[in-house]
Amino acid sequence: MDSERFDFNGPVWDQGTYIGRFKYFAWVTDPRLNLVRDHCLDQAKNLRTLYIQKREPPGTTREQLLYAKKLYDSAFHPDSGEKMNIFGRMSFQVPGGMLITGAMLTWYRTVPALVFWQWVNQSFNALVNYTNRNANSPLTLTQLGVAYVTATTAACATAIGFKQYLIKRTGPLLQRYVPFAAVAAANCVNIPLMRQNEILKGIEVYDENENHVGESRMAAIKGISQVVISRIVMCAPGMTILPLVMERLECNCWFRTNQWFHAPFQTAACGLFLLFMVPAACALFPQRCSLKTSTMRTFEGGKYCELSKKLGHKVPERVYFNKGL
Repeated sequence: MDSERFDFNGPVWDQGTYIGRFKYFAWVTDPRLNLVRDHCLDQAKNLRTLYIQKREPPGTTREQLLYAKKLYDSAFHPDSGEKMNIFGRMSFQVPGGMLITGAMLTWYRTVPALVFWQWVNQSFNALVNYTNRNANSPLTLTQLGVAYVTATTAACATAIGFKQYLIKRTGPLLQRYVPFAAVAAANCVNIPLMRQNEILKGIEVYDENENHVGESRMAAIKGISQVVISRIVMCAPGMTILPLVMERLECNCWFRTNQWFHAPFQTAACGLFLLFMVPAACALFPQRCSLKTSTMRTFEGGKYCELSKKLGHKVPERVYFNKGL
């Protein structure tokens, strides 16, 4: 064991750089983590707790601590410490996303197929958004239902409307982009609605020493906006490059006549894109996001006054918060 104590809450790589964030998210979104059994995850959490309390088993190595941190960060919520639903974890984005995206890109030609796969995708997205929300702003069942129905409706309406528009004006290539347009539009609706309480009431913000100093709606808006951008970027390469690839491949007689091969090919290709894009998109913005208090003073004077009263004249230049994923 090193003489210097291992910091479970500290970064393994520098989170102030894109490369450091990419390495970290590639580490914790590894799809193989979905195969780790629950009792191993519980053991990792227990080791983390014991180590923080300085009661770790004798002979505990740094490698064991690193692996425990990897399992904990991938499977437990950073705010509540609760174990997340496996289908909502970011480590499930590759297997879950590749299956659904592959299906959306394959079966988009008829309206029923388009609507069905948009519904499946938005159901998956709703689960991911809820799982990775800021846990200090819980939603009621009514709010969850409204968010889910609205986002699904937005995705289906965009898909149908865009498809009908393109059928009359363009060729089959552009019609392949209907699923991406629907996914992008739905993300702009789904994520803010799933996290509406954060926008309405604000999320907890902290000073640089992790001391709770107040709440901020502007922090929620900034964090959610960054998550929306990240999610669209995450799926963009697979859903924009693959249509071009498929259009070219279908010029080949064998590929065109063997329709059964299209779905597994596109699914596997989506998996390869997502394997890189999940950590790449998650790393676009720091997880521990910051907001200037001058922005709070300008756009939410009430919250700024509460912060000023609590801290007196020692209002920090910036406050920090977890933006979610």
